[in-house]
Amino acid sequence: MRNIWKAAKLDGSLVKPYARVICFTMLLPIAFAAINRSLPTGVSFAMCFIAMTTGYPFSVTEKNGMERLYGILPVRKWELVTGRYLFVLALGALALTVSLIAQPLVLRAMGETVTAADLGGAAVGGLFLFALYTVFQIPGYYKYGSIKGRVFLYIPVAGFLATLLLLPKMPAGNPLVAAIAGSPVLLVALVTALVVGMYAVSICCSIRIMQSKEL
Repeated sequence: MRNIWKAAKLDGSLVKPYARVICFTMLLPIAFAAINRSLPTGVSFAMCFIAMTTGYPFSVTEKNGMERLYGILPVRKWELVTGRYLFVLALGALALTVSLIAQPLVLRAMGETVTAADLGGAAVGGLFLFALYTVFQIPGYYKYGSIKGRVFLYIPVAGFLATLLLLPKMPAGNPLVAAIAGSPVLLVALVTALVVGMYAVSICCSIRIMQSKEL
């Protein structure tokens, strides 16, 4: 676990030059939420934006030819991969926390009502969307690199646009939707299980890709 933590800290050091960009990425969705007067939309936009920064560690590593450095570190490949996932999850958790604090304050200042249910729904939705984006992005970057795998940068954009299009069309009378909406515990349990399962599969795929490469 110590090596995983060290690998995550190393990734944090790699993206320090992008700190201002990441901060801007976290703050811009606040304006988006204010314009749309919608917390779920604002949080979804925040998760889309922050997921687009997932490629920064890969980009820095690739541009500076740091593969040899990783090869001489006393850390196993699966620990490097898990550490990167830990770093990405920490970044997503920070963005989600900032959004759930700042966006409701702005919306309430504008006269909008933001309930605890709204906060919970936005949190669960944001967590699921971030996971959905990154579980595909990270293995893609490991496989193709940040330059050849630029297409993975646009997965969050496509996901965000799909969310905006599909949510209004979701049938309110659907029995499954009604059951989940009426049971917050069921909703949280379902999303948590999905997120854990998706990340487990994604991490396994990334480790296999990493083990097939020479550092």
